Amino acid sequence: MRTALDTWGLDHLTDAAALIVTELVSNSVNHTHTRTIQVTVSRPGKLFVRVAVADDSKSIPTIRVQADHHEEAGRGLAIIEALTWRWGTDLLPAGKRVWGDIRSEVDR
Repeated sequence: MRTALDTWGLDHLTDAAALIVTELVSNSVNHTHTRTIQVTVSRPGKLFVRVAVADDSKSIPTIRVQADHHEEAGRGLAIIEALTWRWGTDLLPAGKRVWGDIRSEVDR
């Protein structure tokens, strides 16, 4: 991921992208019985980078409405929402992909 962002001249997105990956992978591990996780980073256009995590679960993630700020869990998707321009879930034939799009500072 870091190499791709550096190559695209978007190294300023590395911290946000790393945190998004961490949260999405944690969600896959903690909330599903998945045995496979795939992480991708892509640049579908010039305006944003997409960070995605796919697993073999069909369970759709939802944001906890009122996660207590003292709890150690339950804030992952709220963090994703804060760091991304938009995020979502795509159902796949063998599971789902949760993704977040990060706009580059240059293109805002």
